Amino acid sequence: MASGRNKQDSSAIRAWVLLCLILSITVPVHGADVLDVRLWRAPDHTRVVFDLSEPISHSIFELSNPRRLVVDMADARLINALTNLPLENTPVARVRSGVREGNDLRIVFDLNSKIRPKSFPLESNERTGHRLVLDMFDEGASTVESVATKSVDQLADRRDIIVAIDAGHGGEDPGALGPKKLYEKKVVLAIAQKLKARLEKTPGLKPVMIRDGDYYVSLRGRRDLARKYQADLFVSIHADAFRQASANGASVYALSTKGASSTAAQYLADRENSADLVGGVRLSDKDDMLAGVLTDLSMTATLDTSISLGARVLDEIGDFAKLHKPKVEQAGFAVLKSPDIPSILVETGFISNPAEANRLNSSSYQDKMARAIHNGISTWFTSHPPAGTLLAWQRGTQSEGRVYVIARGDTLSEIALRYQVNLDTLKAANGLSGSTIRIGQILKIPDA
Repeated sequence: MASGRNKQDSSAIRAWVLLCLILSITVPVHGADVLDVRLWRAPDHTRVVFDLSEPISHSIFELSNPRRLVVDMADARLINALTNLPLENTPVARVRSGVREGNDLRIVFDLNSKIRPKSFPLESNERTGHRLVLDMFDEGASTVESVATKSVDQLADRRDIIVAIDAGHGGEDPGALGPKKLYEKKVVLAIAQKLKARLEKTPGLKPVMIRDGDYYVSLRGRRDLARKYQADLFVSIHADAFRQASANGASVYALSTKGASSTAAQYLADRENSADLVGGVRLSDKDDMLAGVLTDLSMTATLDTSISLGARVLDEIGDFAKLHKPKVEQAGFAVLKSPDIPSILVETGFISNPAEANRLNSSSYQDKMARAIHNGISTWFTSHPPAGTLLAWQRGTQSEGRVYVIARGDTLSEIALRYQVNLDTLKAANGLSGSTIRIGQILKIPDA
């Protein structure tokens, strides 16, 4: 009897274990969580970022009558409701979500205009988790102002020198993080906007913004926009960070010679397909040797200008801020790899340093930094104006000497500094006893 009872108990245990195994196989285990959904508006597209707990499989497709964009995520669930997305000035009228086929998540974007969608996953890194990015490009939109459509000939008659201002990071890429959740993208955009305001008041210089809001632009996209604007200079503004909070000081970078070599090789490799311009010369119809020479000459001239102009900006910054290094450094930053546009990257300080972070978050300090960058750019281009520009015309007016037209916000001391002349000499040359000047007044600029 005992033996029979033991056999029955053993059979019952085996049956229970088998049932547990079956249940563990058949009961669905939920996959990825959509932890958050964020949306940004850029000039030519709307970006939506899904923060994920783990990678997912997804698909997108469009529907018409009414116009909709559908995103299906396999084995996923939405943690928070889609009620607080900033949809104003976007092609999205409403966002809805639902569950389909048991465990799959469907998100529907009701659209009020035609778009071109694109989606791609991003793997986790040391700063962020897994993400799914959805871009909705405006159909037929252009991100470039009218100046970008003008030919060089149209701009050549005393044209303005075009300065492309690139505020680093933006949108879902916050850049470095300082104390009290101070984001690099916020600080550098504020400095960029202040720099733009100063350049707008300077006759002969015209600023254009690579980004003028909180949205992301790819590194190559930043260079491409500068080329579409026909920029004479590309200035990328950043705030540094380091694992040790004691690191401090501002820096200015130009492209390294190693980076220049790799960039030149890439342009040569792509010239048949892309027909890129190097110094205004099309490479697609040149033989290998001539194309190589033209590319090398262009890169050398661009690097020389970048380093020289960068040194002038660094000197201006050094007048009020601590410098991390006393000379222009060189590195292979992707945004600096334009073979035909002088490009510099300004690290305005270490946002990871509490003291510098406080200064960088101050409007007055941001203005000092913008003024220093402005003065460096203005001083350099006054001495080295590109042919066909207003500054070149002013410099070449030898019969009357150099002249300058007063703009709003100008001061005599800043003009003297820009042209590297003594303030008293400038006053004497124009018969001025004091420092009062008026908008539109023409000043004679004596030789330095």
